[in-house]
Amino acid sequence: MSLLSRLQQEKEKEKEKFKPEKPIIEVRQAISQPPVSDPWRELKSIIHKETIKNIGNENIAVEEIEPVVQKIIDQYIEKNGTLLPRNERQKIVQEVMDEILGFGPISPLLKDDSISEIMVNGPNQVYVERHGIVELSNVTFHDDQHVQHIIEKIVAPIGRRIDESQPMVDARLPDGSRVNAVIPPLSLKGPVITIRKFSRDPYGVEDLITFGTLTREMAFLLEACVKARLNIVVSGGTGSGKTTTLNVLSSFIPEHERIITIEDAAELQLHQSHVVTLETRPPNIEGKGAITIRDLVKNSLRMRPERIIVGEVRGGEALDMLQAMNTGHDGSLTTGHANTPRDMLSRLETMVLMAGMDLPIRAIREQISSAIDLIVQQSRLRDGSRKITHITEILGMEGDTIVTQDIFKFEQTGIDSNVHVLGGFKATGIRPRFMDTLIATGQILPENIFVK
Repeated sequence: MSLLSRLQQEKEKEKEKFKPEKPIIEVRQAISQPPVSDPWRELKSIIHKETIKNIGNENIAVEEIEPVVQKIIDQYIEKNGTLLPRNERQKIVQEVMDEILGFGPISPLLKDDSISEIMVNGPNQVYVERHGIVELSNVTFHDDQHVQHIIEKIVAPIGRRIDESQPMVDARLPDGSRVNAVIPPLSLKGPVITIRKFSRDPYGVEDLITFGTLTREMAFLLEACVKARLNIVVSGGTGSGKTTTLNVLSSFIPEHERIITIEDAAELQLHQSHVVTLETRPPNIEGKGAITIRDLVKNSLRMRPERIIVGEVRGGEALDMLQAMNTGHDGSLTTGHANTPRDMLSRLETMVLMAGMDLPIRAIREQISSAIDLIVQQSRLRDGSRKITHITEILGMEGDTIVTQDIFKFEQTGIDSNVHVLGGFKATGIRPRFMDTLIATGQILPENIFVK
C-alpha cells in the first residue's frame, strides 16, 4: 500500500472518531419540522363560522356568546356522533371565544401577568419573555392568514392599516400595550408581531424599588427633580424599561398641572385628571396626511402646556423639544435610545441635525446643555433585570464640550453561579448643582442622601 493511501485511511479513521451520533443535517431537520397539527382544527373552524353566523343574525350581548358556542358544539356532536372529551370541549369553547372576542391563540399569553413580551415569528413560532428570560411557548397559529387576521384585528380599532403598500405598523392594545407588526414581503417568515405588554396596574415607584431598579434615595431625588420642574431625559436600550420609568416619573407631576403627552402609539398611563393625549398618524393610502411627532410637538406649544411629555425622540422633533425646554416649558420629560448618558448627548446632536437646520455643533451643544438638567440612564442587564445605572447632571459647557457629572451609579461587581448580576447602587458623593433650585421650590432632601 502506498504512503498516500495510508495517510488517507488514517484521516478517515480520525473523522470517524469525531463524527456526531446523529448527522447535523438531521438535527436541523428535526428542529425545523412544523408542530403537530391540531386534531380539532376543522371542528373549531366550523364552530367559529357558525357562531359568527348566529351572532350576525341576532342582537346578542357579549356574555351570551359562550352559551351559543356550547349549543353549536352540542348540535355538531349530536349530528356527527363525535366523541369529544370534556377537557377538549372546554378548551375548544375557550379558543373559539378568544378568536371572536380576543386576539386568537395569543389571548392566554396577554392575560398572563408573568409575561412581559410576546414575539410571534410566523404561525409556528411564538416566543415570550418571562422574568427577563426569553423562551419558546407552545402557542401556534393555523397559518399566515390566521396571523394576518389577528394583526388586522389589533390595528383596525385605532384607525391604522397594514397591507402590501404599508407592510409595517405600530399600534396598541386596549390596555396600552405596544404592538409592532411586519408582514410579507418585508418579513420572509410570514407575518411577525411583537407585543410589549404593560402591567394592568401601572408600576409605581415602590414597585421599582422592590424590583431593584433603583434605591429609595434615588427615588427621593427623582421625585424632587420632577416637582422642581427640571427637564429630564430617560435614556436606554430597547426593552430596558424607559417607558415604565417615564410613567413613574410622570406620576410625580402635581395633580393641578396641564400635561400634554405626545407618542407614536399612546401607551403612557397617567392618573392626573388634566391630561391631553396626542398620537401621531401614518399616511393614508395615497401617501398623504401623515402627522409626525414633530408636528405634534410644535402644535402642543399652542395648547398652553405646563408639562410636555414626549414618548420618545428619534428625529428632528428633538430640536423642537429642546426649544420648548429653553422657552419656558420647564419640567418636560422624554426618552431616547442610547447606551450611556454621554451617548444620549451625542444622539441628541444627531437628531437636531436631522431637523434640516444648518446649525453649528457648538450652538447645538449649547442648546442641549441649557435645556436638559438630568439624564436617567436605564439598562437591561445580562440576567434580564432592569436598573437605573446612572443619574447624571448636565452642568453646562466648557469650551466645546458638554460637562456632566454622575450623582448616582450602579456598579456591577460580578455574576453569581445563577448568572445573576452582583453589584449595588452608590452615590458618587457629589452634591448636584441644581440643589439650590430644589430648595427654592420647597423640595427638601435628606442630608445624607449624597454621602458616598
